Formats: sequence, C-alpha cells, structure tokens
Amino acid sequence: MRHSIHEEAIMARSDLLLTLVRSGSEGKRMLFRKALEAVIAEERAQQHHVLADKLEKVLKENGGPGTEARRRGEERVQNLFFEIRPRKSLSDLILPPSVADACHELVEEQHRADVLRSHNLEPRHRVLLAGPPGNGKTSLAEALADALMVPLVSVRYEGVVGSFLGETASRLGRLFDCVRTKRCVLFFDEFDTLGKERGDPHDTGEIKRVVSSLLLQIDDLPSYVVVVTATNHPELLDRAVWRRFQLRLELPKPTRSQIEDWFKTLEQRLKFKLGYSPFTLAKRLHGHSFAELEDFSADVIRRWVLSNAAASGREIVQERLRQWTAKFKPDSPSPGTRG
Repeated sequence: MRHSIHEEAIMARSDLLLTLVRSGSEGKRMLFRKALEAVIAEERAQQHHVLADKLEKVLKENGGPGTEARRRGEERVQNLFFEIRPRKSLSDLILPPSVADACHELVEEQHRADVLRSHNLEPRHRVLLAGPPGNGKTSLAEALADALMVPLVSVRYEGVVGSFLGETASRLGRLFDCVRTKRCVLFFDEFDTLGKERGDPHDTGEIKRVVSSLLLQIDDLPSYVVVVTATNHPELLDRAVWRRFQLRLELPKPTRSQIEDWFKTLEQRLKFKLGYSPFTLAKRLHGHSFAELEDFSADVIRRWVLSNAAASGREIVQERLRQWTAKFKPDSPSPGTRG
C-alpha cells in the first residue's frame, strides 16, 4: 500500500519520537541525545523557539560527562563562527551544469528528508568544493543556505585554532556541539587549514590529532546540518577527508561562454550600455576569475557614477580594458582572491 508524502513525513516523525522514548527508557544515552537533538532542530525549523530552547536546556543539564565543560564554554562560542543571512541564490550563479545539477539534487533531498527517512535513507549533507580562488566557492555555500532556507554558519579560524596543546580540538568540539541542534549550512573556507594530510612529515602530532578529531566530529553530525568545505589546494587534504564528503565538486575558472553569459546578465542590471558586446568582453577577459570580473564591472560602474552619467559606457570600458591589460595578465597573481 502506497503512502502519500504527507503520511510518510508523519511516519518519519513518529519513528523519531519512538526512538527518543525507547532509547531513554533503555538507558541508551548516545542514541537518546541524537534523537533529542533532531527533535530540537525540527522545532527550530518550525519556528517553535520556546519549546526548542526548553528542550535544549534539558539536554545541556542532563548531557552526562562533559556537560559542565560545554556550559563554561558557551560564553565564548560566539568567537568560533559568525552567522550570515544568505543573500545570493543559485539562480544568481553561473555554474558548470554538473555542479548545478548536484546542488539542486542536494536541496531536494534536504527538503524531502522525511520522505527519505521513511525508507531508512538520509539526505546527503557533506560537500567539498575545490578550485582556484575567486570562482564562487563561498558564493555557492551561501546560495545553498538560501535554497535550504537556513543560516550560513561560517567558521572563524582565528577563534578555533589555538596555540596550546589540545586547544584547537577542544574548540572544534564546542563548535560542533553548538551547531548540532540547528538546521544550517556549516561552512569551512580554506578547509586545508584544518584538514591537511596527516602524513606530512613536517607536521606535529597536534595537527594529526586535530584532523582526527575533525573527521570524527563531521561523521557524527546529523544530516540536517549541511557541511560545506572549500579549498584552493585540494592536494593538501588528508585522504580520509575526501572519503567523508558525498559530493566533491570542482569550480574552475569560467569558460569564455560563461563569461559571455555573465556580462549578458550584468548588462540587464545596469542602467547604461557597456558599448561592447558580451562576446567581445568575454574574449578580452577570458582567463580571469569571477571575482576579477566583479572587480572589473565595479570599476566600470564607479567611473560611470563619478562622471555623472556623462561619459559613454564604451569609453569607460575601453579605458578599463586598457588598464587591466597593463595591470596584470590572467595567469599571473592578481586581485580578487576570494573563494
């Protein structure tokens, strides 16, 4: 007998509550904790914040060993990450077709997670983004958060990485404890900072412990926390890190066709004409990153605004092209290094 999607969702919710009660009555503390964390995340997603806060308080008061240490660290947890309200959407980005398809599938799995769980399946929730700087890794993480309708929680390495033995692993533990009870996209930019190869002979035992702790924490996260990591240097990542991620997506520099599409979209937003066809601009600026294209367009717009809209778009673009050609070549180090 087939069930409707709504009925399957109710069944999944019922299974979660049964797991909560059964694990509590049988004294299975770890299973009880995970089930309660999932309930808290569901209540927050439905804007039932009062109930979620009460449940979280119960969880922290009865969390067993380590609860007191977690409580002492709560006042410093805000130093470990900053929360961003997403402003970019997937439709704003120009992505390789395979990357766009994978992202839309991930979003669908997360939105229909109850249906998957009714069949003993979990949505994918671990994503690794790799590619040269300035080609949209950070923007894609933000767009995924927007599509999932959750906040983007971006890790602050200056708050996480400590100078004393065991301090970094301890802070990572507090970070993961904090995000376990909220639906969010947890974003690690420059992930090779933490996830680098443990076989490097120049690294200390502390680095190896941090990587091991990080991998265990990622494994233990519930599937409603979507982990997105970004790296400009995938060759530095530990081999075990690669296996943790269900989606491994590459964001290369834009092709000439993608640059042409990018300028077509830009011209639709502008209040003036650039004076050059998108095809010509793509030909002239091929080899640059998306971040550099944004810098170029911002440069053009600034000059147009400061001219009181008196100068023609073609004159401004012509001068910007001349300056950019003289300033750097596409293959040389250049501005716009954000991911």
